[in-house]
Amino acid sequence: MGGSIGKIIYVNGPVVKANNMRTFKMREMVTVGDKKLIGEVISIDGDIGTIQVYEETTGLKIDDDIVSTGKPLSVTLGPGIVGNIFDGIQRPLNIIFDSTGNFIKEGIGLATIDKSKKWFVKLTKKNGDYIHGGDIFGEVEETKLVKHYLMVPPNIKGKIEYIADDGEYDLNTTLIRLDSGEELKMYQEWPVRIPRPVKERMPIQKPLITGQRVIDTFFPIAKGGTAAIPGGFGTGKTMTQHQLAKWSDADIIVYIGCGERGNEMTEVLEDFPKLIDPSSNLPLMNRTILIANTSNMPVAAREASIYTGITIAEYFRDMGYNVAVMADSTSRWAEALREISGRLEEMPAEEGYPAYLPSRLAEFYERAGYVKTLNEKEASVTIIGAVSPAGGDFSEPVTQNTKRFVSAFLGLDRKLAYSRHYPAINWLSSYSGYISHLEDWYSENVSKDMMNLRGEMLKILQEENKLQEIVKLVGEDVLPDEQRLILETAKLLKVGYLQQNAYHKDDTYVPLDKQYLMLKVIDKFYKEAQQVIKIGVPISTIKTSDMFYKIIKMKYEIPNDYGDLFNKMLEEIDEYFLNLKKAYEGD
Repeated sequence: MGGSIGKIIYVNGPVVKANNMRTFKMREMVTVGDKKLIGEVISIDGDIGTIQVYEETTGLKIDDDIVSTGKPLSVTLGPGIVGNIFDGIQRPLNIIFDSTGNFIKEGIGLATIDKSKKWFVKLTKKNGDYIHGGDIFGEVEETKLVKHYLMVPPNIKGKIEYIADDGEYDLNTTLIRLDSGEELKMYQEWPVRIPRPVKERMPIQKPLITGQRVIDTFFPIAKGGTAAIPGGFGTGKTMTQHQLAKWSDADIIVYIGCGERGNEMTEVLEDFPKLIDPSSNLPLMNRTILIANTSNMPVAAREASIYTGITIAEYFRDMGYNVAVMADSTSRWAEALREISGRLEEMPAEEGYPAYLPSRLAEFYERAGYVKTLNEKEASVTIIGAVSPAGGDFSEPVTQNTKRFVSAFLGLDRKLAYSRHYPAINWLSSYSGYISHLEDWYSENVSKDMMNLRGEMLKILQEENKLQEIVKLVGEDVLPDEQRLILETAKLLKVGYLQQNAYHKDDTYVPLDKQYLMLKVIDKFYKEAQQVIKIGVPISTIKTSDMFYKIIKMKYEIPNDYGDLFNKMLEEIDEYFLNLKKAYEGD
């Protein structure tokens, strides 16, 4: 029941305490003070309640009112979400800008998606039908890329007594009335901290194709999986997240800018409307939802932004879509937890973070998964979280705890970034736990030897790392040619394959079959070179050849619609080494 009133007795930043709170509930949404700031009850001790406020608390005073709304912090789920940009508690920033200008003023209330806008609805049920939670009863073309399926809320069932005709309606129109008295509209509300239910969690078996060679080939992310991208300042976390958001084959992208700099979110806002989705040739914003809680926005709303994003992702998953959530960055979210925890005077754990940091991270990543929805569709939520450890120290609590709960770890390396090697994913410290799950998929859809080839190339990179220790001590010249070949092949892999140019038309996104053929070329060159070295051909001849540099440049010179150019290149390698053999065998 809404309507209870508490009185403020203490204000400390976003944390407010009030008395007369005995009738309030945990996690209930409240309005705070004369400006009716949005807040959430986070603890009740007898008559004293603690509220975290999602807006700037300047001007609050003792004895101001805390008013109950009778419901938890929830998001409004319906047409109008896709292509929109929200703050951390799902208030559309374009509506806020129209009413308050460049800065978000306090007390603007819980604005949400535009309920007065009319949408053409096609109803798919009829009078007398029995429906239950998750059933689809209508559809709306939200954008040219996203068909928005109207679903029965999970906790509702009954027989249809009234159903509207197809036509244009706003979100407040009753489309269906059930015999239980329940009315179904175009939207539903859902508490952000409660995962939406599914029929069944299914085993992971399909990769999320990103077009980034180092990820797709070496450290794949699965649909319904979890991944972390940790890296120090300037290593390219946000750029890597942008690339994944732009090119991954998810149906819908939810991009959460959580405590990041405003200019980074501005870049997303400016870039995404101009970008064309490769699979549909339509603007990328037609399948993207942005949640911006920048570093100068209230810290408590930053803590909520992660939950807002994942709840929206689950809603679209329930329609049958594969959704990818980009959280940039979970470290800023953890810092918000730490700040609020400090103001609550809780006992700090490691590095000042609250003791419940691991469980909060686990709760978040646990909401990923490949599932069968309540309406029998297969769908997924994939979570890719950036982590920003202070000073690039991967032993700090957020990185270490994230590592426990994710299956793909794409560690960014400062040395690689400073040498302009992007994406700066370190192939020695990164890993993917999805290799065994995806082996069959790669074998059926790319090539039977794809995973073997991957293993051989990783072995070369690991061997090269060991040899570099010797090279640093005594120089490269003391190594036998077989080992120097490993160094040169690793160079081919690093410069010609792992390094990728986000601003090059062909290199920014590379299809899987082309990735495989590029690896095949490098593997062919390595194996042929091994043979000729055995008969005395010096490594210096091989590494200064035109063929060596042609392989490094193939990523730019062979387009994505490559035709038979790779076959020609493999033939050229054969011919080149055949001529070398003849020259050195005296034929």
